[in-house]
Amino acid sequence: MIEGVHFVRKRLAGGISRWYVYAWRGGPVVMSADGRKPSLTTEALERIAAARRDRDAARKPRPTTIQTLIDKWRDSSEWSNFTPNSQKTWGSSIRAIEAKWGKVPLAVFNDTRMIAKVVDWREDRKKMPRAADNGVTVLRALLKFGVQRGDLRINVAEKIAKIYVNGQRAEIIWTKDDLDAFERAAGEKDRAVYEAVLFCSVTGLRREDIARVTWASVGEFAIVKKAMKSSRGRRHFATVPRIARLDAVLELLKVRSRVSGVDTVLVNPRGRPWHLDTLSKEVARIAKLAGIVHIDVDEEGGPPRQRRKHLHDVRGTFATYLMTETDLADAEIASIMGWSVDEVARIRRIYVDDTARQIALGKRIARGLTPL
Repeated sequence: MIEGVHFVRKRLAGGISRWYVYAWRGGPVVMSADGRKPSLTTEALERIAAARRDRDAARKPRPTTIQTLIDKWRDSSEWSNFTPNSQKTWGSSIRAIEAKWGKVPLAVFNDTRMIAKVVDWREDRKKMPRAADNGVTVLRALLKFGVQRGDLRINVAEKIAKIYVNGQRAEIIWTKDDLDAFERAAGEKDRAVYEAVLFCSVTGLRREDIARVTWASVGEFAIVKKAMKSSRGRRHFATVPRIARLDAVLELLKVRSRVSGVDTVLVNPRGRPWHLDTLSKEVARIAKLAGIVHIDVDEEGGPPRQRRKHLHDVRGTFATYLMTETDLADAEIASIMGWSVDEVARIRRIYVDDTARQIALGKRIARGLTPL
């Protein structure tokens, strides 16, 4: 019997006993039964557990510091809606926020003068610009949660801009030369890693999605998969049209040996689904070996600067295929990629050469379609 559950017997007309079961003395009724003292049903146990959770939540004091607001956030449905990978990524920023602001009274963040304090914190960390920007991003999300829950009146991090000059990577893609160099560096030993990059280049899917997409998601005309990344708390479907390049890659992947019961399109060298961090590390290792980098040209005449290309940048390659090998307009490509139309247009300007553009334009005109 669960401790604290309260049974009350009431005698009805005719001598029948009716039992009322309360989650605790003074708590809500979770079941009733006539006759002998009843045993708790599964439904009653679930009601007791739910009632006690609600009671305990109501007893928790309102957050008084940033640390207590963080604790409340981590216990919330909003936090649980993040993917494990997002929770892991944001974890380091939360630790930085705890170290800097954890003991600060929450009421202080209702003062607009805190905007300057947050900007100063970002500037103090500018030697690690990505980490500095991530810290502000996570703080913004935390304070937004506080506003929505009535613990704060304003979000002082809401309009603080990023400082990471390389933060926008939409213009970075893998070229054909990059893919060829990666294949040579991978060799037969790391063929499974190359196949992951190749699959990304013909689907435009994020790492979390290429590693988890199954053959059951591969339809006659498209791959349809519930995306791992959510937007506004909702999980959307990633839909990838089956272009000729994708069909060819799927044929290659069908014959790769895999452990019995494994249905993911991609598998690691042991025939099992890829672990996300392992896939990223392997791609980075071989890309470094192959010398795959992006060259930034200084428009003011300074020396060029190299940046490593990552697995995420392969998505842009798929965008160029959609531009040159289909009749899709920029708005349609943007919808598929989850980008803005401006981002697609920038990729088109930088990477789709005039010859390919003219060929694509000629095909559209021949079909009586509006030019891009």
